[in-house]
Amino acid sequence: MTDPHSRPAQLSRRRRPALVLFLFGALFVAPARLASPALAQDHPLREVSVALVLAVDTSGSVSMDRFELQKEGYAAAFRNPQVLAAIRALGSQSIAATMFQWTGPLLHVVVADWTVIKDQASAERFAAVVEGAPRRLFGGGTSISGAIDYARVLLKRSPYRGARRIIDVSGDGSNNSGRPAAAARDEAVADGISVNGLPILTVEPGLDHYYAANVIGGPGAFMVPARNYDTFASAVLKKLINEIALIPRRCISPRAAPQTRPSLREDSRSGCSPSRDG
Repeated sequence: MTDPHSRPAQLSRRRRPALVLFLFGALFVAPARLASPALAQDHPLREVSVALVLAVDTSGSVSMDRFELQKEGYAAAFRNPQVLAAIRALGSQSIAATMFQWTGPLLHVVVADWTVIKDQASAERFAAVVEGAPRRLFGGGTSISGAIDYARVLLKRSPYRGARRIIDVSGDGSNNSGRPAAAARDEAVADGISVNGLPILTVEPGLDHYYAANVIGGPGAFMVPARNYDTFASAVLKKLINEIALIPRRCISPRAAPQTRPSLREDSRSGCSPSRDG
């Protein structure tokens, strides 16, 4: 005769295999559910006319005053009606933009996430984020190559597909850390990405020629040098309008090498009219 007091223990032992199987199965089911958002990468990306990465130099040569002038320049440009008019003239009437600060080869901080800009409200939101972003990096060298490499990663991971993909590098010095800037530029160009530049000539007066030879490249690539930080805002505005609208370039920088890498720097020696904003 079976002891009635032993039945609960027997039932408990019988249930253990089922409980183990349930828990074992949950180990596979739960991760699958947690990973499901990643499947969104297989879904069609939102189409925009331009996917634009803004890479802003915050290396040691950039003082806090200069940093603020850069921020103010970008914010003012995105609030300018001319930039919005250029966006509205595009096929999708929209662009997607992101901004990060850079210094050394592995020192990069995104300060404005990917944002679709299509109207005054979205342009103002992006401008406000840029304007309110604190400085996150203060030194570590000047690695233009690292900035280009990181920008490529951001473009690859972007939730938006740009008919044109552009990396926009601004800075006041040549590459002095990491691999050669031209190597990074060439890999970006091989991916179908355009690299535009905004060299600031305060520290290195011939920096635009370095950018022409080592930084800018790809379909429609160009640069707009700023003679100093005080003219940065007008240079940013000119550059954004040109790269969004893909306006034909007006002149080639003197001594600047090939016709495939034009500059919007205006100089009497090149046959172009003088300009106060570089």
